[in-house]
Amino acid sequence: MLHVQRSERADALVAALAAVLSRPLEDPFAEEVVAVPTSGVERWLSQQLAGVLGARPGAGDGVCANVVFPFPERLLAAALSAAHAATLSAAVASTAGAGSPGRLRLEPPGDPWAPERAVWPLIEVVEKCSGEPWCGVLAAHLERAGRGQRFAALRHVADLFDRYGVHRPAMVRAWAAGRVDGPGELRDAAGAVLSDDLVWQAELWCRLRERIGVPSPAERLVEACRAIAEGRVEVDVPARVSLFGLTRLPPSYLEVLRALASERQVHLFLLHPSPVLWDAVAARLEEAQDVPAGASAALPRRRQDPSAELARNPLLASWGRDAREMQVVLHAASGAASGATAGGAVGGAVGGAAGGTGGGGVHHPSPEPSPATLLGRIQADIRANRTPPGRPLPGALDERLLVVAGDDSVQVHDCHGRGRQVEVLRDAVLGLLAADPTLEPRDVVVMCPDIESWAPLIRAAFDGGAAPAEPGRADPVGELRVRLADRSLRQTNPLFAVLSKLLELAGSRLTASQVLDLAAMAPVRRRFMLDDDELARVRGWVTAAGVRWGLDAVHRAGFGLGSLEANSWRSGLDRLLLGVAVAEEECRLVGGVLPLDDVVSAEVELAGRLAELVERLATTLDELQPPAERPPLLTVAAWTGLLQDGLDRLALAAEPERWQRLQVDRLLDEVAGEAAAAPGADGVGVTLAELQSLLGDRLRGRPSRANFRTGQLTICTLVPMRSVPHRVVCLLGMDDGAFPRAGVEDGDDLVSRDPWVGDRDLRGEDRQLLLDAVLAAGEHLVVTYRGRDERTNASRPPAVPVGELIDVVDA
Repeated sequence: MLHVQRSERADALVAALAAVLSRPLEDPFAEEVVAVPTSGVERWLSQQLAGVLGARPGAGDGVCANVVFPFPERLLAAALSAAHAATLSAAVASTAGAGSPGRLRLEPPGDPWAPERAVWPLIEVVEKCSGEPWCGVLAAHLERAGRGQRFAALRHVADLFDRYGVHRPAMVRAWAAGRVDGPGELRDAAGAVLSDDLVWQAELWCRLRERIGVPSPAERLVEACRAIAEGRVEVDVPARVSLFGLTRLPPSYLEVLRALASERQVHLFLLHPSPVLWDAVAARLEEAQDVPAGASAALPRRRQDPSAELARNPLLASWGRDAREMQVVLHAASGAASGATAGGAVGGAVGGAAGGTGGGGVHHPSPEPSPATLLGRIQADIRANRTPPGRPLPGALDERLLVVAGDDSVQVHDCHGRGRQVEVLRDAVLGLLAADPTLEPRDVVVMCPDIESWAPLIRAAFDGGAAPAEPGRADPVGELRVRLADRSLRQTNPLFAVLSKLLELAGSRLTASQVLDLAAMAPVRRRFMLDDDELARVRGWVTAAGVRWGLDAVHRAGFGLGSLEANSWRSGLDRLLLGVAVAEEECRLVGGVLPLDDVVSAEVELAGRLAELVERLATTLDELQPPAERPPLLTVAAWTGLLQDGLDRLALAAEPERWQRLQVDRLLDEVAGEAAAAPGADGVGVTLAELQSLLGDRLRGRPSRANFRTGQLTICTLVPMRSVPHRVVCLLGMDDGAFPRAGVEDGDDLVSRDPWVGDRDLRGEDRQLLLDAVLAAGEHLVVTYRGRDERTNASRPPAVPVGELIDVVDA
């Protein structure tokens, strides 16, 4: 059965989940599977469950063991892998293997339709078809973008095809059927003939389907779900599966859950902000269902959403669209299930879901804070789907809440610039900690839209150096340790920073500051044994020798200055090394070179180390950017090998931190392995610019569960901890233009051109994040934004959602 349980706060859902997991499975060695949206939720959930599972009554001394927390996408991909194996090619199917009974395989077999694999045969197809009339739009775009952007553009197309398979599987199946049954008109998801500027996508998908030779996931979805539901395939998924804290699920994912629910317990723990709104939407959907059972599976367009007008609370109406549309998607799935004829097991399993979703499922009331506080009143109005009284008309009774003196449960600070925001946030947190002895740093979470841009300011403000402590008293800032939870790999592993720097230097002018920045990186300093004083001395030499840019005349030839070697690194090093042996006397030239008379005998070795660093850098860059007589196209495996060789020459990890090099090698090997395993990728050459695009996503932030809830004050982006309850929730940097994310309209995306209920939207998702954060605040909500320009003192508006919050406070 598919069991739906919901609440406004995640702590109430944890109690319901713990009650489910407390009932042991028949197989004592089977894993419990709890899918979670983020690593931060995983960390918090495991800590909460550890106080219940295996604990003595009232002791809270249990343990959370033999529980896996995959992301929903990986869970469903693993569930479908066994059913897909029959339709995949023999080479791919042979890698599926068979997992242990009751043990989930979270690494499904490599699907050739995965975007990171499908991009390679897509490149081959585009190269063959670029001269055909239907491909003219794409060919013209690639020609304007240049060869260096080819991989990025076609990877975007592969991502679009994957998005269609998730959100518009019926459209993809229609494309496949049209090509199999014979040439015909290609249509979009609504059945309309594609316009001339989009028909290339359907034709390109059909050509890619022929090249891969394996049905796409959308084609395999129906048969795979039917095989799972009827028990014709063995799926390595335990008898009980839970999905926790979700606010959005595509309809195709729900089809997989319905199939799993035919023979298993599938528990869906949903975060929904308002039980009143849930009941109102359920009633409206039942009224609107005047078609036969099963026909309600077609989701309406977003502009025709029957539930949109039911949200009365302004914050709920503006911020809660994802949660509201999730209920519509569930209702559509239950309607499809009630009319399913593909087997009694499917209809029966989802019949339970239909009753759960249509009738409200199981609602777990959350512990509400005191409605006497401003924060408590705002949250109570959201739960009750209630409109605040608002400012009265002249002469009318003012029914607004009278805020108690000293109520600081909601703080909104407009500040002069970003640095001042961090200082105000620090003072606000310290003030709350000082006012409440029971409040600890682990009870506070700080979330911001972009952790990388705020990290240096946070470190400067929270390192205890802002103001000296009074004699004899501890520094409160120094005692307040912070943990930046989801920074990029370049920040957590310095070797990745060196790797990124090498990719940046390849093809650049190689200025003096760029090379000196490379030399100042910790792994490079360790390789060439450079301390702070020696780095300062090297900077003085580079300035005195007149080094400006370029390795030598050959390197400058690529910039049109091949006849000029003056002020290059070669000429500067010649002056430096000649100054080791010959003193500068009356500007005497030696072989046309003026010695640099600034090297004492004790610094001879340092000069040699600098020359060796530049020489090794030149060798590495020569390999990464070969001369014109050598081919610029190499396979991904060849490129990653050159990068590993460059790291060997230039960087060295400390002995206790050898894991850093292993992590770099593992990532590069994964990239090369994915490219080699993709159909059509064998022997395909890519340029250095395409390699940079390929590695760009891999070097971004990857939150690890170990970085959250360590006892320190956690600072992260909005996604990982958005729904995790904390006594104090702080939102930093809610500036206009920075939040919500300004998603660029993609004219090629058929989903965003005609969005349906349940489709992903970045701005709507950010607003849902904000609603979850407000409801997760237990006692205090602190918001900062840039309200004044730090240079001109000009007034700046807050982000639109923050303005809506201020309006609700005023109402």
